[in-house]
Amino acid sequence: MNLSDLDTPALILDRQRLQANIARVSARAKSLGVDLRPHMKTAKCAEVARLATAGHSGGITVSTLKEAEYFFEHGFADITYAVGIAPAKLARAAALQAKGARLSLVTDNLEVAREIGIRGADLGATFEVLIEVDTGDGRAGLDLESDDLVAVGRALEEAPGAALRGVLTHAGQSYDCRDIKSIVAVAEAERAGAVQAAERLRAAGLPCPVVSAGSTPTAIHAGNLDGITEIRPGVFVFQDVFQAEIGSCALTDIAVSVLATVTGQHPQRAELVIDAGGLALSKDRSTAAAPRDVGYGLVTDSHCGGDLPEMHVARVSQEHGIVKLANGAGEAPPFARLRPGTRLRVLPNHACFTAAAYEGYHVVDGASETPDEVVGFWPRVNGW
Repeated sequence: MNLSDLDTPALILDRQRLQANIARVSARAKSLGVDLRPHMKTAKCAEVARLATAGHSGGITVSTLKEAEYFFEHGFADITYAVGIAPAKLARAAALQAKGARLSLVTDNLEVAREIGIRGADLGATFEVLIEVDTGDGRAGLDLESDDLVAVGRALEEAPGAALRGVLTHAGQSYDCRDIKSIVAVAEAERAGAVQAAERLRAAGLPCPVVSAGSTPTAIHAGNLDGITEIRPGVFVFQDVFQAEIGSCALTDIAVSVLATVTGQHPQRAELVIDAGGLALSKDRSTAAAPRDVGYGLVTDSHCGGDLPEMHVARVSQEHGIVKLANGAGEAPPFARLRPGTRLRVLPNHACFTAAAYEGYHVVDGASETPDEVVGFWPRVNGW
């Protein structure tokens, strides 16, 4: 099968770029003396997880219990569910543990910590729990100076149905950075904050074997990770236009794209229409705040070869994408080369959101002599 045989829109994964992205971050983790526990919320795919964990402990991170169940069924037993656990989900977590999974849960709430211990005992389980701390993101996590940090640790460690495994943080504020110096500073705040939390727990006589941190930007640019035991970047496996805009990668590193077909031309508006709209691309507009606004994704040729002038998806409706040249109002795309039926690829703003619309990846090898050949289909898990 070739790209020309696929119905569009279709999700394309370049295996060569994927492997290069993984190798880069894997080598960095080893050089900094930490384990790589990749966050699989981006790929949600066992084949990608096998590549991303090679040479490390084999542990992964997930964002839903459905992901945890899927990855356990595909041979991954050491799983961190890195979203604050809702007590109603504890029975489902216990069922997965009963099958042999080592599932680490997360909380930043004293009441929930007590409930975890009670429910664990009732369910005949011991839930290992990481305490989430806030190192500047402002999304979830205890303040580093909060008295609840030690209180949560004691509640977990003293309960018959729970055990304290360590601390976890996420520097989501790294996505607000617009230069490498700023990302390095955020990475240090993330590292220092997580280590501070761990030291507070240890000073209180509590165990803290795991000190977990890491976003893709901070994993790539951290100056050092002293005191950290593992990092959990996710989007690094694919990268995307937003990550390229903030300096985490180059556009040529982006491994995932959407194959689309030109369905119309409107020379009077200097626009093309493609059959990939808001559902196929997502309506993520993260690049609007980046150094360069590229609408809903950059458009390239079917090989991602860059032999077309730079275009972007300027507007979307549910199933329509409106393409314009990226650099200048009034300039026209090369209509003679882009007649209806022509295949294009769209590099996504946010790979996690775009990939979520698809059941799996049509895999190509862009470095091969046959870049149009589809060499496999890798399914992914969706839902909750």
